[in-house]
Amino acid sequence: MTDPAFLTASELAPLIKSKQLSPVELTTHFLNRIETFDTDLHTYITPLPDLALQQAKEAEDEMMRGEYKGPLHGIPMGIKDNYDTKGIRTTAGSGLFAHSVPEKSATAVDKLLGAGGIMLGKQNMHELAAGSTGTNPFFGTTRNPWNRQYMPGGSSGGGTASLAAGLTTVATGTDTFGSIRLPAAMCGVYGLKPTYGLISTYGVFPTAWSLDTAGPMARSVSDLALMLNHMAGYDPNDPASLKVEIPDYTENLNKGMNGITIGVPAYYLEGLDPEVEKLFQHAIEALQHLGAEVREIEVPELSMSAFAGYLTVTGEASALHHDWLQNHSELYSADIRAFFLAGSLTNSPQYIKAQQARRRMVKGVQEAFKEVDIMLGPTIPIRTPAFRENWLDQNLHVVKECLPFTAPVNLTGIPSLSVPMGFDSRGLPAGMQFMGNHLSESLLLQVGSTWEKIHPLSIKLART
Repeated sequence: MTDPAFLTASELAPLIKSKQLSPVELTTHFLNRIETFDTDLHTYITPLPDLALQQAKEAEDEMMRGEYKGPLHGIPMGIKDNYDTKGIRTTAGSGLFAHSVPEKSATAVDKLLGAGGIMLGKQNMHELAAGSTGTNPFFGTTRNPWNRQYMPGGSSGGGTASLAAGLTTVATGTDTFGSIRLPAAMCGVYGLKPTYGLISTYGVFPTAWSLDTAGPMARSVSDLALMLNHMAGYDPNDPASLKVEIPDYTENLNKGMNGITIGVPAYYLEGLDPEVEKLFQHAIEALQHLGAEVREIEVPELSMSAFAGYLTVTGEASALHHDWLQNHSELYSADIRAFFLAGSLTNSPQYIKAQQARRRMVKGVQEAFKEVDIMLGPTIPIRTPAFRENWLDQNLHVVKECLPFTAPVNLTGIPSLSVPMGFDSRGLPAGMQFMGNHLSESLLLQVGSTWEKIHPLSIKLART
């Protein structure tokens, strides 16, 4: 029998509903695995064994009374530690907030727990969601379960590593300039950065207010759809929240991709590691065999991504952290301090030029979607790096290399789904991303689900 720690929520839900699998037994199994394996991987900052068992018992009692809430009822989940959780320490991976205990939970947390989810704990992250490697001097550096000498990516690396290692079933992440998709690619799992404003960020510690997006991470596309069904929706507490009708995101998962037109911007074919390029070309051929039309397109405005992304992220983050940097600079690690201080040098004309560039990028992307249904590119252009001794320079280097590939969807507010596309010669995963027009999550999940059926990535690691 497959270890339940590596089953998806979609596979576990029928077992739980039919009472073949107890939420208490399942949760206990995960807690035992966390205790055994997480001392090395550091995917959790604050495990919550007592609370998780209490929630599992409540879920089991509800089901015995015939009060089944749906496919997330009794499902273990990890919550990124920049999502507020009432009465539970929420650090944002930072020494600044090492002892911070919120009085309210983030809207997304309330929704997931209201659907019957079991919170295994608060998950590790790159400090303040402002880095791409998973290093964290305050709570331990997260390791990639495929090979612990390699990084899991960031900033949501605790969640993606825990998924790959069988230490949770689903997880939440945030994506400001790639923080869901980049670690999903490095850890070989699925991550969705939704349309800006589709999921409330109320109660999520901000990094850059005009870019921050909350989203789901999982080992299958169907699990992303299940999570999005509950996480999406209007929230009056979030000024950026979209007031739109929320469909059932599981509805179109089996529709295939016949007749779908996929455009590959020439921008995403430049500067690729040779192994990433080879995997990507194989993926294009596979998509064509599935019935999609795949062709190269030109979106010249994407060339402004690095400029607009760097100035927007660092400028908005440094504004938020101005007073803390002045009074508590010692509570920032060297890479984050340097990153934010660079933003303090941004002046108003530079920031305005970055926002003007974003407007041009939005127009360019909208023009592209008149030609194609979806855009496609590698999630990141590099292979997963091994940790180096000089982690400060490495963190800044990874951001510099990857931001041009991940930031375009943040700058334009469109959704992007990162899926595994294979392994490099070292046995480490690589990923690609399907990018859609605003509110096209259903289409992205449909295409991603079709890809998953012919390209499943077995998450059975040496640690198991």
